[in-house]
Amino acid sequence: MPSEKVLELKKQQVADLKARLDGACAGVLVDYRGISVADDTQLRKELREAGVQYTVSKNTLLHLAFAGTPYEALDSVLEGTTAIATSADDYVAAARILGKYADKSDSFNLKGGFLDDEVIDLAKLQSLAKLPSREVLLATVLSAFNAPIAAFARAIQAVVDKSGEEVPAAEAAEPAAEEAAPAAEEAAPAAEETPAE
Repeated sequence: MPSEKVLELKKQQVADLKARLDGACAGVLVDYRGISVADDTQLRKELREAGVQYTVSKNTLLHLAFAGTPYEALDSVLEGTTAIATSADDYVAAARILGKYADKSDSFNLKGGFLDDEVIDLAKLQSLAKLPSREVLLATVLSAFNAPIAAFARAIQAVVDKSGEEVPAAEAAEPAAEEAAPAAEEAAPAAEETPAE
């Protein structure tokens, strides 16, 4: 029978997992079997940089954390080795990074996941993993907004280029001469007002 200290530690771990699940907008469960230490270190670094919290957890602790939550359906995938990745503000980061790694590995597999308190199946999880990053999506949207404006500017430039009417140098000089004339007229009365000695 486990000691009271061990039970308290496990209760705290379950409470921490529940709090983490409550604050997450998305999460992914993976079978991390067969991952090398170097690959695991690189994977954790990439997840950390994306703001994803990734931990290896015992299935019994996850089962207890899922109890009484919308994630109870994930109990069916709690077999073998399990790690959980959660994100508080990015819906696709965990799925994208872990999915990319699962595609390269034979033994590392996605098990299941959730979005906004709803368990998603493996097919949805894999399609979510194929979405581009937030920055790429924003750049795509901005380029879509920018495209009509750029096309309009090119059309105007094409009209100007097609008309071929350039302002001759003599006509360009006339407005400059006309602007200089009033300035000379203003200077002339000032010279007339000064008395001669």
